[in-house]
Amino acid sequence: MTPNARFFTILGILFTIVFIICAINPHDRADWALENVLTILFIVALVSTYKFFPLSKISYSCIFIFLCLHEIGSHYTYANVPYNEWTKAVFGSELNSWFGWERNHFDRLVHFLYGLLFAYPIREVFIRVANVKGFWGYFLPLDLTMSSSMLFELIEWGAAEYFGGDLGIAYLGTQGDVWDAHKDMALASIGALITMLVVAAINAKWQRDFAQEWNESLSVKHKHPLGEKDKI
Repeated sequence: MTPNARFFTILGILFTIVFIICAINPHDRADWALENVLTILFIVALVSTYKFFPLSKISYSCIFIFLCLHEIGSHYTYANVPYNEWTKAVFGSELNSWFGWERNHFDRLVHFLYGLLFAYPIREVFIRVANVKGFWGYFLPLDLTMSSSMLFELIEWGAAEYFGGDLGIAYLGTQGDVWDAHKDMALASIGALITMLVVAAINAKWQRDFAQEWNESLSVKHKHPLGEKDKI
């Protein structure tokens, strides 16, 4: 077994343990099941593509952290994750009181971390599959992270409309904030932007042809308009 395969297997085992623990007596079984539909499909995709398209250890680590936090959110429902109780037990005061918050912000954290943690794996896929370089190697991961965040908000809206009632409200998790979807997308975008800026800064420091590659990626490759050529 290669080191990469061993690492992937260890993360898989650890996540399975987290998944099983969070599946035991969740706050709302129906919401837990709904929250994990996309998770299970995503994991199946990761496993099925591993042999011919394994990701880096950094990418797998980012995905693992995000999925574990998602499982915590699905166990309690995102609006009811008791982080205030946890900080009160450890520090003697609630986290919300430190910042003057009134709502449960666990969902905000996970949306931010979606951008922060998924932008790197998305960048890896773009580079290895589409062979993007320079500016596009940073912009396209940011763009896809933003658009996929928007797509998930639409899925949430559709599911809430379809199921309705308490399940729809629990899955949507707006907690009465009419701008909830906008804030979630903004946080995911900020997270992805931070990751891309950090990666760009590291590459600018250590990649010798960084500036040249960046300039070439923005240069015009075909002078004629698409599908059109001037008559000679």
